Amino acid sequence: MRSKVAIGFLGTVLDNGGYGAARWRKWRPSVGICRQPQLPLARLELLHDNHHRKLAEQTARDIAEASPGTEVRLHALNLEDPWDFGEMYSALDDFAGRYPFDADHEDYLLHITTGTHVAQICWFLLAESRRIPARLLQSSPTRQDNDFAGLVSVIDLDLARYDRIASRFAQQSEDTVAFLKSGIATRNPRFNRMIEQIERVAARSSAPILLRGPTGAGKSQLARRLYEVKKARHQLAGRFVEVNCATLRGDSAMSALFGHVKGAFTGALSERAGLLRGADDGLLFLDEIGELGLDEQAMLLKAIEEKRFFPFGGDREATSDFQLVCGTMRDLRQWVRDGKFREDLYARINLWNFELPALAERREDIEPNLEFELARHAGEQGRHARFNAEARRGYLDFALSPQARWPGNFRELSASVTRMATLADAGRIDDAVVDEEIKRLRREWQDEGGDSAALAPLSVERQAALDLFDRAQLEAVLRVCRQADSLSDAGRRLFAVSRLDKANPNDADRLRKYLARFGLSWQAIRESGRV
Repeated sequence: MRSKVAIGFLGTVLDNGGYGAARWRKWRPSVGICRQPQLPLARLELLHDNHHRKLAEQTARDIAEASPGTEVRLHALNLEDPWDFGEMYSALDDFAGRYPFDADHEDYLLHITTGTHVAQICWFLLAESRRIPARLLQSSPTRQDNDFAGLVSVIDLDLARYDRIASRFAQQSEDTVAFLKSGIATRNPRFNRMIEQIERVAARSSAPILLRGPTGAGKSQLARRLYEVKKARHQLAGRFVEVNCATLRGDSAMSALFGHVKGAFTGALSERAGLLRGADDGLLFLDEIGELGLDEQAMLLKAIEEKRFFPFGGDREATSDFQLVCGTMRDLRQWVRDGKFREDLYARINLWNFELPALAERREDIEPNLEFELARHAGEQGRHARFNAEARRGYLDFALSPQARWPGNFRELSASVTRMATLADAGRIDDAVVDEEIKRLRREWQDEGGDSAALAPLSVERQAALDLFDRAQLEAVLRVCRQADSLSDAGRRLFAVSRLDKANPNDADRLRKYLARFGLSWQAIRESGRV
């Protein structure tokens, strides 16, 4: 069997029983753990400071008398402030680095009953990280008179042995992830990985979070859910404050964000606290942060870094400590290069950067969101609506097809479901309702920049990345391709004027290179059945 070795601090109060015979009638932890027949200690490593060396030596003598088989080694550990976490942890970590652990032959126990609370926390961290290969030893007195040995219990930090604890932590994490997703069983792997990472960040960090994505992708809803998670975990006690920075301009932007003093500008008849102060100890969500002016950006950076700022027109600083979440549909890196966004502010809010994919990139999540939107409508209106089987199949076939662009993302899907649920007679969404809705969506999308069917077989993701200029030009090119008999025929039609200036025009090669810019080929167009 391996020898048992305990390591612990001298208890300057609990181990001090005086120097007379009465000390043997008092429970003293460092002496008591050496008198446990079921846990015989071969050695006790007793840490103390020089101010209590006399007590340490007396304790060692008493242990030699009470438990002759236990060797006591005294270690002087002089700390300027035993309640300073950094100093305590460094001292114990250095002790661990010097100590000649022999885990093959010795079983180590960290006695956590004695020492400051800071020391107990440091013992726990060193044991949990396996910096010290030990279990925790806890001791306590009994109610019996003259029982100076007391009781002991051993705590093993190997959580793998505690399946119920481990499963509880896992379930809590899964519940939080589900909450962040509004209880929707999303299927998109990229989105699910992102939400799982956000859950960990929400639990462990108070740094700013940047949510990127197109309008309607769910940035505002996710920000509010983040706030509710943090508040439930007692990480925030204040309010959720949301502002769309695109609505802020000039003096009103300064006033809305940072507040103003009376008389700061024409019409400032009274003092205003501002949104930053309103979010103190809460969460501030700045949607479309890229729309803020450069002056507001400079003041916001100071408020984030120093938790202080000047109200507009004031000379006395205000304070506010808030969790910041920012949203944007802009490419802020490009805006920094263009001088529209401060580089230092971007660096400060870009520690945690998450991109919410558009609905067109998460088509597998349309079906579960369909059920969510029907339930939401029922909760808001008190009126249930359901698809019949054929209507549901028809709507999903369209919603999942390349022809469905969904430029408004989840906001547009929500509006679509709301319209169908409202028009459903007797709460049944039938084929007629679905057909009417599909026609409505096709008309809207065609008015906004052309039917996505005109761009087949270009992928939905690449369609979403096209500027209006490129979209219009490519649609025109593909219309000609559909009418032509061959690549050369299409090239001659498209370059009918410029080819006259070339001695050896190669219309097919010019068209082939143009299509390649978009990942298209003549063969791909033919296989799509559109030529």
